[in-house]
Amino acid sequence: MKTNNFIVLLLALLIASCARMGRPDGGWYDETPPSVIGAEPADGGIGVRAKKVKIYFDEFVKLENATEKVVVSPPQLEQPEIKSTGKRIEVELKDSLHSNTTYTIDFSDAISDNNEGNPLGNYTYSFATGDHIDTLEVAGCVLQADNLEPVKGILVGLYAELEDSCFIKQPMLRVARTDSRGQFIIRGVAKGNYRVYALQDQDGNYRFSQKSEQIAFSHDVITPSFCDATRQDTTWIDSLHIKDIKRVGYTRFTPDDIVLRAFNETVTDRFFLKAERNEADHFTLFFSYGDTQLPEIKALNFNADNAFIIEPSVRHDTISYWLRDTTLVNQDTLSIAMTYRTTDTLGTLVTQCDTLQLLAKRPYARRQKDAAKEYEDWHKKQEKKRKRGQPYDSIMPPKSLQIRINTQSTIEPDRNIIFSFDRPIAIADTSKIHLYAKQDSLWYDTPLRVRPVSERIPGDTTRAAILSLRNYELRAEWQPDTEYSLELDSMAFVDIYGLVTPPIKQGIKVQSLDEYSSLIFTLSKQGDTHFVVELLNQQGDPVKRTTAIDGTAQFYYITPGKYYARMFADDNNNGVWDTGDYAAGLQPEMMYYYPDEIECKAKWDVTLDWNPTARPLDKQKPAKITKQKAEKQRKIRQRNIERARKMGIAYPF
Repeated sequence: MKTNNFIVLLLALLIASCARMGRPDGGWYDETPPSVIGAEPADGGIGVRAKKVKIYFDEFVKLENATEKVVVSPPQLEQPEIKSTGKRIEVELKDSLHSNTTYTIDFSDAISDNNEGNPLGNYTYSFATGDHIDTLEVAGCVLQADNLEPVKGILVGLYAELEDSCFIKQPMLRVARTDSRGQFIIRGVAKGNYRVYALQDQDGNYRFSQKSEQIAFSHDVITPSFCDATRQDTTWIDSLHIKDIKRVGYTRFTPDDIVLRAFNETVTDRFFLKAERNEADHFTLFFSYGDTQLPEIKALNFNADNAFIIEPSVRHDTISYWLRDTTLVNQDTLSIAMTYRTTDTLGTLVTQCDTLQLLAKRPYARRQKDAAKEYEDWHKKQEKKRKRGQPYDSIMPPKSLQIRINTQSTIEPDRNIIFSFDRPIAIADTSKIHLYAKQDSLWYDTPLRVRPVSERIPGDTTRAAILSLRNYELRAEWQPDTEYSLELDSMAFVDIYGLVTPPIKQGIKVQSLDEYSSLIFTLSKQGDTHFVVELLNQQGDPVKRTTAIDGTAQFYYITPGKYYARMFADDNNNGVWDTGDYAAGLQPEMMYYYPDEIECKAKWDVTLDWNPTARPLDKQKPAKITKQKAEKQRKIRQRNIERARKMGIAYPF
C-alpha cells in the first residue's frame, strides 16, 4: 500500500513538473487592469441624492496622486474625500448637490491594480440628480503660449454664460484637468453653447481671481455634438509587429480639437519683496515690479552722503547699492529707512516707508579670519620655495580684478566680445585694449570700439537705455579666415575699490566662410504681420534671431550642426514676444515651430519653405526639444514578451 502511495505521489510530481516546463519561475506578469464590477449609486444612475460614492473592483486597487488626477465636475469648492480600501474606492462629496445636474468623477489614470500597477485607463464615473444624464464631451489641449509646451495639470472649464465677466465672478460649470500631454476631456456636458477657459487655480475657487494665475481663453463659442465615426484599431504582437488592423465604429464627440494657449499676464502691482546683502560691499533691494522713481534711502547708523553707487536693473525692479567707503563695507549691520512707492488695494501707487537692517552674510570677523588663513597658506608655499632654493616672494601680491571674456578660441563674424566684472568699473582705459590681426605672418593693429553695454527693456522705445556698470562690449570688423590677438595692458579696467585687471593676451580665430552654413526660410504669405524668427540649438534655446523681410528670414555664419526654429507674430512690431491681457481681450502673440529638425553642414546653403499654419499648434514642436514629456505607462505585456524571449519560448497569450 505504501508502495502504491509512493508511486501516485511520484506521478503527481512529474505531472506538475511537466506543467511548468517552458514557463518562468513565478509565472507571467499580470497584464489585466482592474475591472469595475459595481457601484453605489450605480454608474450612470439618475435621481441620485447620496453624496457618498462607492466603486467596487474585481481585485485590490490603489490610487495614485488622487488630489492631482481626480477631478469632480461640477467643481467642488470644498475638497471631496477620496480613498481606496482593498477592492473599493470611496468618494465623499462635501458640497451640496445641485438639482437636475450631471456629476462626473474623472479618475484619469489614477486607478491601477495593487500588484503590477496595471492602470485602468481614463475611467469616469457619473450620476445625475435629475431624471436624465448628460453625456456630451469636449476635448482638446492646452499649450504654453510662448513655447508650445504641453501644460500638465491645468484646469479646463466651461461656462454656459458667454459674458467675459463670468470667468472672474463665477466658478466654472464643468471642469477637467490636463494630462502630461496637455490634453483634456470634459465629460457630462449638456446641450447648449459654451465658452472654454483654462486656469492654473491657486486659491481653489475655480475662477480667475489672482493676476498671477496662469490662464487661457477663447472668444469662440462652442456647441457640443456627436456623430458616428470609424477608426483603425491595431493589435500588436510586440512593439514591432502588427497582428491585426480592424475598423471599429465609435461615437465621436465634437469639438475634440480645441487648442488653448496658456499665459501669465504681466503683473504690474508693485510691492517690496526682500533685501539681501550677500556680499559686504553692496546690498540689493528686490521689488515685484519696477518704478521710474527709485527709492529714497536714509541712513540711520552711518552717513549716506555720496555713500552709494546705484545700479538699477533695466526694469528697475532690482536695485543694487554699492558702498563707496570700505569703512562701510567692514560694518556688519547697516540700518536704513527706505521710502518707496507701492501699489495699494485700489491699484494706485502710494508712498510707504520701511526700516531695514542689512546684515552682511559674512561678518567682518569671519572675513578677517579667512584673509588671515589665505595669507598663511600663501606664506607656507613661499617658505617651501625658499627652502628648496626656488624663487619666492616676500610680499603677498595684491588681488587682481577678475574679468570674464565671453569668447573662446573662435568667434563668428557677426558676434562681439563682452567683458564682464563682479563689481562696477570706475575706469575703462580703452587705450590699453588692443586687437591685432595676422596677415602673412605679420600682426597689424585693428580698429575697435569698447563701450558699456547698452541695456533697454525689450520693446520699450520710450525710455532711455541704461549703460551697464559691469559689462563692456568690444566691437570690431571681424574678417573670415583670420587670426586675431586680443591684448589688455595692466590696469585696462579699474573697479570702484581700486582693483585692476592684470595683463591679458588671448588668441581668437575667425573661421573661413567654408566652415559655416547659411539658412533661409521662405515664409508663406501671412498678410501684413511682422515675424521674428529664432534659430534654436539642440536644447531648444535661441542662438540666432532675425526679422523676416518680404517673407524671407535669413541666417548666416551658422556653425555646422543640427538646429530647430521657431517664430512669433510680432503684432505690435516691437521686436519681442508679448503676453496676453484678459481684461483687454488680448491674446498673446502667436508662436510657431518649424516641425522638423534642420541639419546645417559646412559650405551648405539651406533653403526651406515654412507655412506656420500648415499643422495644428499641438503638432508643431519637435519631440526632441519638448521638455514636458508624456508619462510612459507600464507595458506589462512587453515585459512578458521579453521574459519569454530570454527563455527561448513563445509567449502563449
